[in-house]
Amino acid sequence: MANPVRLHAYFRSSASWRVRIALAMKGIAHETVAHSLLDGEQRDPAYLALNPQGLVPALEIDGLVLTQSLAICEYLDETRPAPPLLPADPAGRAHVRALAQAIACDVHPLQNLRVLQAVVKLVGSAEAGPAWGRRVCEEGLDAFAALVANETGVFCAGDTPGLADIMLVPQLANARRFGADLRWPRLLAIEQACMALPVFADTAPQHQPGFTP
Repeated sequence: MANPVRLHAYFRSSASWRVRIALAMKGIAHETVAHSLLDGEQRDPAYLALNPQGLVPALEIDGLVLTQSLAICEYLDETRPAPPLLPADPAGRAHVRALAQAIACDVHPLQNLRVLQAVVKLVGSAEAGPAWGRRVCEEGLDAFAALVANETGVFCAGDTPGLADIMLVPQLANARRFGADLRWPRLLAIEQACMALPVFADTAPQHQPGFTP
C-alpha cells in the first residue's frame, strides 16, 4: 500500500493554504498534521528532522519531503499535469510565475510571524508589527494589481484559476487580518470568483484542524 500523502501545516499559514488549494485542484487526498506556529511546534526536533527550516508547509508525497509552497505547487503541476496551474506557452508561464513570485517572494516573507516579531522587538511597540504587515500588504498588492490590470479574464491570467490565483487569495486574507485598505477592485473580483469554487472555499483556514478565530 502506498504511503499516504501528508501535509504539515498550520491553519493560519497562507503558505499552507496555497498547498491545500493546489492539492484540491489536483484531486489529491491527503492527511493533515497541524503544527501551531504560535506555540512553536514547528521547532519540535521531530519536525526539524523532517524540515530543517522549521517552517510550514512541508509535504510528504511520492516518497519525498517537499518544502516551500511555490516549489511544492510546481512539483504537483509537473507530476500531475491536469488541470494545469501554468499556461501552455512560455510567455504565459513566465508571466504567471512572476505574479506568483511577487507574492511568495516579495510580500509574504516580509509580513510573516518571524518578521513581525522582529519588528516589534526592534521598535519596542506591540503596534509596530501589525502596522508593518499592513504596509507590506498594501504596497505589494498595489503592485500586483498593476501587474494584472490589463488581464481580461475572470482570474489572474485567463478564465481558469492557476498558480497566481493560488498565491493571491491567501495573501488577501492576510491583508484583511492586518486591516489593510482593500483598494483593489480587480483583485477582489478575482478573489470572489475563486472563493465560489470548492477548491478555494473548502481549503480556507476556518475549515482546518486547530482553527481558532
